Amino acid sequence: MLRLGVNIDHVATLRQARRTVYPSLVEAAALCERAGAHGITVHLREDRRHIQDADVYALRKSLKTHMNLEMANNPDIVAVALDVKPNEVCMVPERREELTTEGGLDVEGQRKELAPVVAALGQVGISVSTFIDPEIRQVEASAAIGAPYIELHTGAYANNTRSERELELGRLIAAAERAHALGLKVNAGHGLSLDNLGPILNLPYLDTLNIGHSIVCRAVFVGLEQAVREMLKKMLILAE
Repeated sequence: MLRLGVNIDHVATLRQARRTVYPSLVEAAALCERAGAHGITVHLREDRRHIQDADVYALRKSLKTHMNLEMANNPDIVAVALDVKPNEVCMVPERREELTTEGGLDVEGQRKELAPVVAALGQVGISVSTFIDPEIRQVEASAAIGAPYIELHTGAYANNTRSERELELGRLIAAAERAHALGLKVNAGHGLSLDNLGPILNLPYLDTLNIGHSIVCRAVFVGLEQAVREMLKKMLILAE
């Protein structure tokens, strides 16, 4: 069964816009879970622009489903992860000036730095995924450092015109197939919405889709539970 992880970063973005105590991340996560989400994703950034350390600790206590913590290879944030022990950590690249994560992690170029972190996280029971562009060399590097998952960056697919998506979809499929051959589980996410989701379900061996921004945007009009239900329904219909 294909699972949905809901990224609630942008609920925190709304809160941080005025440094209020609302909206509550714990309440948002509970609504997503009640709607049927299989997990919750949050990205603890170095600049703490949305998710705060306290959010990570509070969510770990309150979540009834899978917790996925996105993070860069930063010692302070690695320390938080080792303390909180989420179910999964997704290693991502990070630049402070970017609006959102703009590309995949260069696992191949950072093997020496990433391998001991993956090992340390694994020793306390945390599964690790690497957020990578659909490049075979990055898939193979992820396997080499011991990560049991990859998460394929679907941003280039989502941001292309319909006529240009076929090429990117082919790269995603090839990367998923190579990952499976190496024994890796395959997640995907970034820029996915109700409108562009369909072709992504052609990716083989998909375990989880992590979707956030489009769900939170839709929630402005229909509420968070309904927005999550709509995405789950679309995934189910398209998968048939």
